[in-house]
Amino acid sequence: MRLQESGEMYLEAIHVLYIEKGTVRSIDISEHLGYSKPSVSRAVGLLKNGGYIVVDKDGLITLTDAGKEIAEKIYERHTLLTKFLTTIGVDENVASEDACKIEHAISDTSFEAIKRYALEKMK
Repeated sequence: MRLQESGEMYLEAIHVLYIEKGTVRSIDISEHLGYSKPSVSRAVGLLKNGGYIVVDKDGLITLTDAGKEIAEKIYERHTLLTKFLTTIGVDENVASEDACKIEHAISDTSFEAIKRYALEKMK
């Protein structure tokens, strides 16, 4: 099942929240993304059915290996693109917003080329 941009955003949010807090519940995702509880509940169900997350009896959400792979990929894109854009003079808030848009649309080939270039220039 190919995830849409929204699914990738949820997985990235779960990943970030886990890094920050150590545990993740639906309410945490709702607050982090600013989405309604019903929207998050629906997305959590879809991600669970897709095999990207596991929800335990206490409502704790954990990424599966497949979910973690996607979340880490999107998070790496977001952080590198944000840093690259700020390095070339873009305001940090604008850079983060733009990185969020780009991270879902850019091909692996183009991202890897930008990554190589950025890492060389940002040494």
